[in-house]
Amino acid sequence: MAALKLFGVTIPEAYGGAGLDTLSLVMIIEEIARVDGALALTIASHNSLCSTHLFQYGNEAQREKYLPALTSGETLGAWALTEAASGSDAAAMETRAEYVDKHWNLNGGKIFITQGSVAGLYVVMAKTDHNLGKNGISAFVVEKGTHGLIIGKPEKKLGVRASDTAAIHFENLRLLKENLLGERHQGYQQALQILSGGRIGIGAMAVGLAQGALDRALKYAGRREQFGQKLGVFQGIQQKLADMSTEIQAARLVVYQAANLKDTQKPYASLASQAKLFASEAASRTTAQAVQILGGTGFMKEAEVERFFRDAKLCEIGEGTSEIQRIIIAKNLLQ
Repeated sequence: MAALKLFGVTIPEAYGGAGLDTLSLVMIIEEIARVDGALALTIASHNSLCSTHLFQYGNEAQREKYLPALTSGETLGAWALTEAASGSDAAAMETRAEYVDKHWNLNGGKIFITQGSVAGLYVVMAKTDHNLGKNGISAFVVEKGTHGLIIGKPEKKLGVRASDTAAIHFENLRLLKENLLGERHQGYQQALQILSGGRIGIGAMAVGLAQGALDRALKYAGRREQFGQKLGVFQGIQQKLADMSTEIQAARLVVYQAANLKDTQKPYASLASQAKLFASEAASRTTAQAVQILGGTGFMKEAEVERFFRDAKLCEIGEGTSEIQRIIIAKNLLQ
């Protein structure tokens, strides 16, 4: 994948990337997820979160210093926002960064960080002015090996088990002023933009998982015999397959449309939420139907569809739950 520049899909060639657009990225994520959701999540998070944040908000010195290692695959990137007391409510963030003696002093911790224990570079959100709430959040670049960075053990999860997830902690971690990413107190606004793009990627992952489950259900229905006929001959099974395919196609189109809006620099945040919401819930329904079509075989690990079923659930939770997406969509409609 590194040789194919899949670790820098949308990053310009000047920094070692492929210089492609968002639509290309979501197609890549979708095709990988059609086989392996965990690997698709690694590619999606590395590209859409850490690398994109650095490219969009980093200065030229930061881009030249950090992006080549990320785009080459030499270094995996992680993006650290979520905390134990701060999930959907970013204003409740407790991680602090204080500027003392020409250094930033970082204290706190993050949970559920994708690539948390294997990343070489972290983009970390922290409060730089507690009194300003969410408007007092700033973003920082933290390199692995920095004194005061403590890496937790990988989490044991329902799905996407080959994707690394871990907590990270900061104990008097000292950063230079050059580690501030973008303007001070602009971290929350930056995070909102990055999450909107990331949601398109999660939507693409959901589409790929759903398609992969349908692929396997179709293959099974074409070879499994019951009552002297192939399973696919029965109208009950045909209706399930037709509904699955229709939902997948609808999800794919809304994900591609959101990507196209982003590429053409048009407002895309609301459609990104719609894409993630619809695609993730469609993936959960579709993968569940795939397990049902395979019956007892579908409940076994050897059939793979149970893995797609487990992996799809993350898409309804990560980078903003379905409930949060509905709030975003409704607010945009009412405005």
